[in-house]
Amino acid sequence: MIPEEKVREVAERLSIVEVVSEYVPLRRAGANFLGLCPFHAEKTPSFNVSPAREIFHCFGCGAGGNAFSFVMKIEGISFPEAVKLLARKAGIEIEERQLTPAERKTQDEYSQFLRINDLTASYYRSVLINGQEGEPARQYLANRSVDPAVSEAYRLGFAPDRRDGLVKHLKNNGVELDTALKLGIVRKSDTGWYDLFRNRLIFPIRDARGQVIAFAGRVLDTSLPKYINSPESPLYHKSSVLFGLDMALPSIRTGNSVIIVEGYFDHLALYQAGVQNVVATCGTALTGTHAGLIKRHAERVYTLFDSDGAGKKATIRSMELFLEQRIPAYVISLPAGDDPDSFLATHSKEEFAELRDKARPAFEYFVRALLTETSPDSVDNKVRIIDDIVPRFRKIADSVERDLYEKEICRLLGITVHAFRKRMGGDRISPHDAPVPQQSLTQKGNNVQDTLLALFINYPDARAEIVRGGLETIFSDAYLDVARLLLNSLTDSDNSLILRQMTEILENVEQKMLFSRIMVSDGYLADIEWRAVFDQCTRSHEKKQVATIKDIASRLAVLDPDSDEYALLLKQADSLRTRKSKL
Repeated sequence: MIPEEKVREVAERLSIVEVVSEYVPLRRAGANFLGLCPFHAEKTPSFNVSPAREIFHCFGCGAGGNAFSFVMKIEGISFPEAVKLLARKAGIEIEERQLTPAERKTQDEYSQFLRINDLTASYYRSVLINGQEGEPARQYLANRSVDPAVSEAYRLGFAPDRRDGLVKHLKNNGVELDTALKLGIVRKSDTGWYDLFRNRLIFPIRDARGQVIAFAGRVLDTSLPKYINSPESPLYHKSSVLFGLDMALPSIRTGNSVIIVEGYFDHLALYQAGVQNVVATCGTALTGTHAGLIKRHAERVYTLFDSDGAGKKATIRSMELFLEQRIPAYVISLPAGDDPDSFLATHSKEEFAELRDKARPAFEYFVRALLTETSPDSVDNKVRIIDDIVPRFRKIADSVERDLYEKEICRLLGITVHAFRKRMGGDRISPHDAPVPQQSLTQKGNNVQDTLLALFINYPDARAEIVRGGLETIFSDAYLDVARLLLNSLTDSDNSLILRQMTEILENVEQKMLFSRIMVSDGYLADIEWRAVFDQCTRSHEKKQVATIKDIASRLAVLDPDSDEYALLLKQADSLRTRKSKL
């Protein structure tokens, strides 16, 4: 579809750091950049971006690739769509070309996933609107004063209290249940296929373009859990999805601001009241990826979380994220005991707007909340308060804002600016801010083969040496597969473009993970004497093979020579001896 030269032009025009940092807060860590992975939950950063290689890799979940594959994964779009999105960002006009088989496969699978979710949403919607089994949900929505037009805008549905209602619906529409299984909406046990959602009000979760990518199911009574969400899937990454964003975008673009709430019904209550620049997190805490997504669309953000302890923690955590993203953030405070749903049940949109206009800056809210919890009536308490404030204070980017807050903090605590600055200067860097040594980032792999494959990629002479000895004598499993593919692509000159495209060429997930891991962590091999490293690795490789042969010999000693396992192990031992003799 898109000419190869245009794909190359887009890749060359945009830095992967520039692309990724719109979604993930990154900080410099040696030659790479480091951040929290948007594709799985983690507290310690293991997501690496290499500007030199134009590649990313997460040492936690194994996700990796180039700028195109990152956008495909985080936006849930196909390769051509990712290229078009980045082309628009780069100001490049593109014409279409024929898809490669790999691109066609990815696009077809993506289309299948969307079709399955659309069929699922339609099924739940029909049960709610027309089915006898949907009567309890219809009554529930009526009791909560949900307007039918709003129900239609959200495409609300109901999952009947049946084991396989959705399973039968999908089968009747020609859906392969193994494909639906990847989306998590159906499951399989020893007794057969069954639905994930049963006897729950269904909220379809949509992406920014309005496509259904997941579902949330709410009980109609007080039983627990109150909500269950679709699991992570090829379409759905909860740490990078904001519920209702597709509905909110027109209003966000008009007013350049967004309101963030915690619950689906909080979102619905605001939307029904005419406050439409609102989004919600999908049963998870706000993440750096969420903050980056908001920054792309809004210039100002309001948080509207519960007033309990958990809600206050969520407010402070979101403040930290918005400080890092340099987005002005404010906190809307409702009367004690109210949430958006209950407040708007008895108050007008105008009264809510008054509270929004009185919203305090998030950092000011944090300082006041801290002083409410811990009275600055002793030296010990003042020191504790300062130590809580300092790491957040450091995140304030605007110098004028920092100066004003510094004076206000010192006034409230009754200390001098000099004392505050001295405490700031002496405070050690927090573990979150400290650079993570590259060698501490680990993922299951073979260190020797990792190094040998890195030599194979970076040093033509080492590559020639390995080829002379035979790839299969050095590499095995995924390493051998990747080495064979690279051998047909690499040249003795600049391979930067080829290496950047390899993540698109590699179709096997294990191969992709292996390749991206090595590419973001091979900096230690720059300007080394490759021969010395190569010899050390091959000696280590040889020792491991000898140990393996000994293990096999020990096992053979206790097996029946006529057994299948004996024959298989004997064959493995012979193969290892042959490979060892070639080293």
